[in-house]
Amino acid sequence: MKRLHRRLRILILCLFSVSALAPVFLVPFRLKHISATGRKEFLEFSNRRFSTDVWRLNSVNQEEGEGLKEPKQVIYEDSEVGSTVNYTYNEIHQSVESGGVAEGTQILERNGTTRRSAKEDEQIQHHEVPSTSRGQEKFYQTMVRRVQNGQPQAKSVSDKKVKEMKDQLIRANVYLNIAPPGSNSHIVKELRQRMKDLEKAMGDAKKDSDLPRRAWQRTKVMEVSLSKASHAFPDCSSMATKLRAMTYNSEEQVRAHKDEAEHLIQLAARTTPKGLHCLAMRLTSEYLTLPADERNVGNQEKARDGNLYHYAVFSDNVLACAVVVNSTVAHAAEPEKIVFHVVTDSLNFPAISMWFLHNPPGRAIVDIQSLENFEWLLKKYASPLQKQNAYDPRYTSALNHLRFYLPDVFPLLDKIVFLDHDVVVQKDLTELWDVNLKGKVNGAVETCREGDASYRRMDMYIDFTDPFVSKRFNANTCTWAFGMNLFDLQEWRKQNLTAKYGSYLQLEHGKVLWKAGSLPIGWLTFYNQTVSLDRRWHILGLGHESNVALRDIERAAVIHFNGVMKPWLEIGIRNYKGYWTKHIMYDHPYLQQCNVHE
Repeated sequence: MKRLHRRLRILILCLFSVSALAPVFLVPFRLKHISATGRKEFLEFSNRRFSTDVWRLNSVNQEEGEGLKEPKQVIYEDSEVGSTVNYTYNEIHQSVESGGVAEGTQILERNGTTRRSAKEDEQIQHHEVPSTSRGQEKFYQTMVRRVQNGQPQAKSVSDKKVKEMKDQLIRANVYLNIAPPGSNSHIVKELRQRMKDLEKAMGDAKKDSDLPRRAWQRTKVMEVSLSKASHAFPDCSSMATKLRAMTYNSEEQVRAHKDEAEHLIQLAARTTPKGLHCLAMRLTSEYLTLPADERNVGNQEKARDGNLYHYAVFSDNVLACAVVVNSTVAHAAEPEKIVFHVVTDSLNFPAISMWFLHNPPGRAIVDIQSLENFEWLLKKYASPLQKQNAYDPRYTSALNHLRFYLPDVFPLLDKIVFLDHDVVVQKDLTELWDVNLKGKVNGAVETCREGDASYRRMDMYIDFTDPFVSKRFNANTCTWAFGMNLFDLQEWRKQNLTAKYGSYLQLEHGKVLWKAGSLPIGWLTFYNQTVSLDRRWHILGLGHESNVALRDIERAAVIHFNGVMKPWLEIGIRNYKGYWTKHIMYDHPYLQQCNVHE
């Protein structure tokens, strides 16, 4: 028994001896095999331990020791510049965590403040923040706002940390792409894991305040891994080449997505919604069952009375015509004096006629005509109209260009107000008829004020490098809008502007002089023949701009949904749809049967 205990003691003493002597022999052996990079890092780390300078360690946050002192937390106010330095939450956090004087100076330099001398530092006020955990948390959440030129401070949303994280992901991706196959597998695996962790921590955050606390930790861990990768893959030329390739590919993808989005929007704009197609079919089938003597709409005698207020709408959309008519009549002071002339194509003529037979607009009169009645006007210019360079058939449609034949379409009238089918009337338009056109033909709202949603220049649509155009027209002439126009048909006939329009349409110079559509050729046809109306008569942009001021919309007499985002389409801007939908009777049986709703 004693021999067994003695042998156990001897064995234990031997093991202790081996554990004590092993480091003496093994450490020198390991030091001989350390690589150049590893030895350099080892020496740098050793020097940092005993250096009197302040170093920023690229390492994971470590637990605070009891003997460590927290750095003083200071906010600087620069009284000489007259503005407060703008610290972001990220920079304040890094400055406090690192405690580095040099880093704090870099933060000041990044925010537009240079280093100061000792005397200048004495003039800076110091506001020390308590270093308790509660005071530190409040300090992290404090952002010093910049005041420039004595203006009030503006609240800003910081997204600097989010951008930094995205940059880290891009850098990590570059390192993964330039890493040779099979080399530094440990670093490659580490970067992939760090990318997953960082993406998970970021989530869908758009600003720094949306980031969880662990995201800040993940950023620093990723920075350590990127530092390792920079030592493992120091070839800058390879990285630059890869970054250029990634930038080019990203730009190509963005361009392709933009083209695809534009194509889909244009496709959606040209497509008739299923509900509207159903409505037109039901109205047409019912109209065709009516006897011939019951198909007439309105009072034909009053439709030619020159003493009444005549409005023209050219459209192939049933609900669009209904909204224009209903909104105009609803706000009219004398609706019994209003005559609406609706012109449509032969395909939609039965549907529109049946709608107004079922839903007459009160005491107002509606005169509906088919485009077939005016074919003799378009035969002369049909060929040049089809030659226009346009992929969208709406721009070359006869209904779109019929507006240039108004004196011939309504030979008994002296004045008329033309309304596009995508407008909503919000005020009484009686005063519009009293506007003095000063011997000119067209009254319209100008669109040449920069910054407006409706801003247009002539050279944006017309090629002024062509001698024919540059000799006859001035590119700086103020533009105007179609959509709500007051036309003096008598003066129009005197100036023979329809013939001028036809001559412009037939021009052939071997290249396109203006973009397709009625607007550019309208500017040329009514050149020096337009009077500017008050802007409150007509507000544009509700079909392509989402930032039209609500104050301007509310005070406008006519609001215009010009653009591809029409209010009857799914892609219409929701903020403005209510101005249009309130004039639709959604409880109508036909609308309910065709599932047409707001």
